Amino acid sequence: MTLTLHDNSGLLGEEKLDELCKKNLEYLDFGNTLDWLLPEDSEMLDGCEWLGKIIGRDADVLVVIGVGGSNRAARAVYEALGSRSRTQIEWVGLNYSAKEMNALLEWLKYKEVYINVIAKNFKTLEPGLWFRVLRNWLIEEYGEEEYSSHIICTGTPGSDLHQLAEGNGYYFLDFPVDTCGRYSAFTPVALFPLAVAGLNIREMINGAKVMRMMLEKPDHNPALMLASARNYLYENGYKLEMLSFFEPSLERFSKWWTQLFAESEGKDGKGLYPIVGSFTEDLHSIGQYIQQGEPILFETFLNILDTEDRQIDLTDIPDGFEYLDGKTFNDVNKAAFKATLEAHSKRFPCFKIDIVSLDEFTFGELFYFFMFTCCLSARILGVNPFDQPGVEGYKEKTIASLKANI
Repeated sequence: MTLTLHDNSGLLGEEKLDELCKKNLEYLDFGNTLDWLLPEDSEMLDGCEWLGKIIGRDADVLVVIGVGGSNRAARAVYEALGSRSRTQIEWVGLNYSAKEMNALLEWLKYKEVYINVIAKNFKTLEPGLWFRVLRNWLIEEYGEEEYSSHIICTGTPGSDLHQLAEGNGYYFLDFPVDTCGRYSAFTPVALFPLAVAGLNIREMINGAKVMRMMLEKPDHNPALMLASARNYLYENGYKLEMLSFFEPSLERFSKWWTQLFAESEGKDGKGLYPIVGSFTEDLHSIGQYIQQGEPILFETFLNILDTEDRQIDLTDIPDGFEYLDGKTFNDVNKAAFKATLEAHSKRFPCFKIDIVSLDEFTFGELFYFFMFTCCLSARILGVNPFDQPGVEGYKEKTIASLKANI
């Protein structure tokens, strides 16, 4: 993975970026306290692979119940790479929609179903609601004696979910106490569902290890570069950072990225607002604002170097697109990417992150890079990257309202 600055706006530039990195070098020591980002636990990996292989062999569907950080990392990888086992994964517990619940229960009929409920402390309403209904559905399908073998709980040891699992004979996987959901990509929260899908979770860990070694070095450190630039641009009036990409299968990864930065930095009246550009589709909607609207955003581009390709079909029928003859889809996509980067970087600074290909190793690199960058950026900003007090407000009011109406 490589990161480069593209700035023809005159605001940042390489010299200014070097100056900012030297100024913020002291914050890089923060990385020494982030070993928990990548737990060195072979027993945990063995357990995820062992249980994942069994369920990936037996299940038609694994229903993952979890909201926010409890599903976004795993779902980002799964929806980009697909399943390599016989098991399809469905992600639920994201809302209170009866329509969605009813449709799921209808679809699950006649399928071999397992459930993985993920909740750090099992106090959040969405997973609690969905687990209650789906647990009862499992009891009806498999009976009181058999249903428990179809449930895997991922939670904090000693939590209500842990006690529920022990009391009813459910499998239990640890959600590390010192890890919040948005930083849980290298824990059973994400690794177990990916193991069920037959994906190579060890390669994901290997990618993260390579990235960690890169970020331990102070010189030409991409995390320090991006974190320093983000804060400098924020101080100079920029309010939004856009993560842009030309590969639609990164859509779910962008949702993980959005939560990571929004929850980690958006507090104390501070922080860049993270937004997403899925190109070229969004260039036909928000592209106008990017080019000529109020100058309040800058971009970080994800660029995949080695992707699938297809030759563009030739035709004898004149259609005005004869300039496509002899070209491939990648030729067109790369031309659009180059043109977009050139046009946008004339207006504001842009960063480009080149990744070789979209696979487990690369996702390991990206998860570790952005989590490290986010922690570093938050420290420079002067906020705690690990709490989310604003999220608790709506939860408490919703539960209080429901209890009052019992």
